[in-house]
Amino acid sequence: MARQTRLSTRLSAASLVHLGAPRLADLLIEAGGGNANLKRRLRLELAAEAGPDVLALEIDKRITALAAARTRVSWRKRGELIEDLNAHLRMILERLSPEAPVEALAVLIRWFDLYPGLAARVKDTRGELPAAFEAAAPDLFALAEAGGDKALQDLVAALERRPQDYGRWISVAGETLGPRTARRLLDGLDASARKTPAGRNLLRRLADKAGDLDLWLSLVTPEQAGSPDIAADIARRLLDAGRIAEARAALKVPLAPSPLNRRWTFGHNPKNGAPRLTPAWEAVSIDVLDAEGNRQEAQDLRWSLFERDLSAPVLRDYLSRLPDFDDVEALDRAFAYASSYPDFEAAMRLLMDWPAHREAAALVLTRPREARQPRPISADWGSRLAQRYPEAADILAS
Repeated sequence: MARQTRLSTRLSAASLVHLGAPRLADLLIEAGGGNANLKRRLRLELAAEAGPDVLALEIDKRITALAAARTRVSWRKRGELIEDLNAHLRMILERLSPEAPVEALAVLIRWFDLYPGLAARVKDTRGELPAAFEAAAPDLFALAEAGGDKALQDLVAALERRPQDYGRWISVAGETLGPRTARRLLDGLDASARKTPAGRNLLRRLADKAGDLDLWLSLVTPEQAGSPDIAADIARRLLDAGRIAEARAALKVPLAPSPLNRRWTFGHNPKNGAPRLTPAWEAVSIDVLDAEGNRQEAQDLRWSLFERDLSAPVLRDYLSRLPDFDDVEALDRAFAYASSYPDFEAAMRLLMDWPAHREAAALVLTRPREARQPRPISADWGSRLAQRYPEAADILAS
């Protein structure tokens, strides 16, 4: 008697093949009866087999239904909705796009049009819905890169309808939105986009992608230019473009108190307020000094910032610009300065992370009272020092 082949009962594509198409079809119909998402997925697969026109129509039907719905979506149903959205997204990208890229972009734009309506009726304290649309943004602009003029007209219209949302999606699109397409989108937008904050933000993000520095600069308001961080961004871009004098001028704007930069100064009176300079502003100001040829002044500023903050990146930058052997002497001076720094924890962080364990152990032995203060990081420091510097490790553990 012939010996029967034993089939595996482990669920896999290979094992299910043995059930045969008719039996699998029956099982899918049975499962789809209690699972609306699965039923819709099966229809999409059948539509894809029928051709891109049929698939686009089937996806549009679901988008229209979601757009027309007004019922609230509870947190229990949120996952099911996002699964449904992602299933239709995958069909647009994986099945429709290869066959009809122009139609795929048009359908995908309509998919993105769902966002404001869904955001208004979906209970989503975890931010899963906006995350789903942000995750799809690179795919949208990747399709736009390959689209013709008609497809881009649809996208331009979408940008004009919802500049705030698209400003965010452009930001998360990364490199998928290239300079050429960004330029074409800019050229297609109406001049009225400048009239609203959301429109100006959208234009600024597109100008950034297009590499149009002058347009980007023209969209920065005087009040924004008074922010140290925004002034640093402006100066960095100008510096990268070789426009050194303009970079210096941009850095000066937050230093001149005026009603426009009141919010960036201490106190309520800008005449008496000092600007809240930030690490970004300080870093660019150093680079501008270097570009201007004031290298010693830049080095002096790096050292003064290190003395203020015990910043390891600033110290490494300072040392990297010194001649051989001078950097060794400067590092010894930096460690000596850290040993007397008023903030014990900041000094230990610098020495342990550098790493300079010998100097860190000496700091613990010199300032044992401060070393014994309870800190979450002390156990880690102690374990790293225990083998070579057990006495310092014991003090940290006590």
